[in-house]
Amino acid sequence: MRILLAEDERDLNRIITQKLTADGYSVDSCLDGREAIDCLSCTDYDAVILDIMMPGADGYAVLASLRNAQKTTPVLFLTARDSVSDRVKGLDSGANDYLVKPFSFEELTARIRAMIRTSHGGVSNELTVGDLVMDCAAKRVTRGGVEISLSAREYALLEYLMHNAGIILSREKIEDHIWNYDYEGGTNVVDVYISYLRRKIDGGQERKLIHTVRGRGYVIREE
Repeated sequence: MRILLAEDERDLNRIITQKLTADGYSVDSCLDGREAIDCLSCTDYDAVILDIMMPGADGYAVLASLRNAQKTTPVLFLTARDSVSDRVKGLDSGANDYLVKPFSFEELTARIRAMIRTSHGGVSNELTVGDLVMDCAAKRVTRGGVEISLSAREYALLEYLMHNAGIILSREKIEDHIWNYDYEGGTNVVDVYISYLRRKIDGGQERKLIHTVRGRGYVIREE
């Protein structure tokens, strides 16, 4: 899942980016609201984390720009402003959640999972395709009850496929969601990671779940 983080405190921005990246998310980070608006105009994100008080444009302006573009991307305000009126204003402005600093990283990631789950119409932290089960809270994947070990990038790719089970995803769409602007790898990175997943998910299995749709991309589904 690809996340935009807009936080003007450099050290906090760096720490959150590192922790989210280690947790398997692809993160684009910026230090001011104007850059956040530019990022949101160019890329579709799975979730956005916004500080309220930022140079260039504050969090309310960034959120207004996003909603005026008719985008329903879930947004979490991350701020030191903790009064009830501040919370009410943030939520009434179109934010999906509001977390006050200081905060625990575990709570932040739980709130991100909840926002993404809701945006995909889910009610559980588990994603299921056939006998393949992903526990998004525990970061655990099993097939037929047997646990499968995945790298952070493999996990992120599988999570994106499973959130969109039955939907054909182009290579470009997958790359845009799983790799951020800093990525400088090869042009066949999606094909490489799909092959990694196939070996781990479908290797030795009679029923294959990850399918290539020639000329269009990849899909995970039962057939």
